[in-house]
Amino acid sequence: MTIDAWGHPERTFCTLSCIYEAMSEFSKTFQLGGDLEINRLGFGAMRIVGDGVWGEPKDAENSKAVLRRAVELGVNFIDTADAYGPDASERLIGEALAPYAPGVVIATKGGLTRQGPAKWQPVGRAEYLVQQVEMSLRLLTQERLDLWQLHRIDPKTPVEESLGAVKELQKQGKIRHIGLSEVKVPEIEQARKVVEIVSVQNKYNLSDRAHEDVLEYCEKHKIAFIPWFPVAAGKLAQPGGVLDAAAKKHGATVSQLSLAWLLQHSPVILPIPGTSSIAHLEENMKAAGVALSDSEWAEIEAAAKG
Repeated sequence: MTIDAWGHPERTFCTLSCIYEAMSEFSKTFQLGGDLEINRLGFGAMRIVGDGVWGEPKDAENSKAVLRRAVELGVNFIDTADAYGPDASERLIGEALAPYAPGVVIATKGGLTRQGPAKWQPVGRAEYLVQQVEMSLRLLTQERLDLWQLHRIDPKTPVEESLGAVKELQKQGKIRHIGLSEVKVPEIEQARKVVEIVSVQNKYNLSDRAHEDVLEYCEKHKIAFIPWFPVAAGKLAQPGGVLDAAAKKHGATVSQLSLAWLLQHSPVILPIPGTSSIAHLEENMKAAGVALSDSEWAEIEAAAKG
């Protein structure tokens, strides 16, 4: 069943709340950690910084405008990391949005160092993570981080040391909830022996489902699954393909349909498409108003498996 949430030839725009009023096939929100209700279609703040996720953006005021517009449209879950810039993304969020509107949840990550554009190196030493949490609090202008995620498990540092330090910060009231990024099921289980894990952020989209077992684990344990690189690529996204055809039928783009598929695929999935463009942001948000019919779903699934 197609839900035309905006429904005007001139493509006027609804906020997420307006779009969600038309939705019935899948859940609108998710209870993160059991106590933070967030709209499932969020925003990823990796692209509001310089090229290669390095340095300052070309237009800082534009980046701040994108962030403010996201909140205006009903986004109340924004994901960032201390490594984006580094520091630039967190600082821009703090400058643009603090004091934060009620209900807005900022998730950040720590545990990756930067050596240059598109260069990343995990560091999970306790003292380093403690330092980075303090920096994140300062840059985001917060007294407590609603969600802090270990950006990568450092192979040189036992995860018990990394998460043990973060657990102490949680006891001190500086972190509300803890999550993981780019992990396998055994690593999640190991981490859960140290702290409660409320989210997992892995690469996942319609055409790349290498972490399907992780998603199933998250569903079983009511853990949020945050897919990075959420838009389908490769054969499925090519012009003239099944995804392109379905998108045209809905008056949508392939990107919108990719996000809509994620929202329908699992109630624990929280897509966080990112952009540095207000127009692209508004386009992404329309994905919440697209619902695939059973026949469209079956056709797309068959194409993905093929």
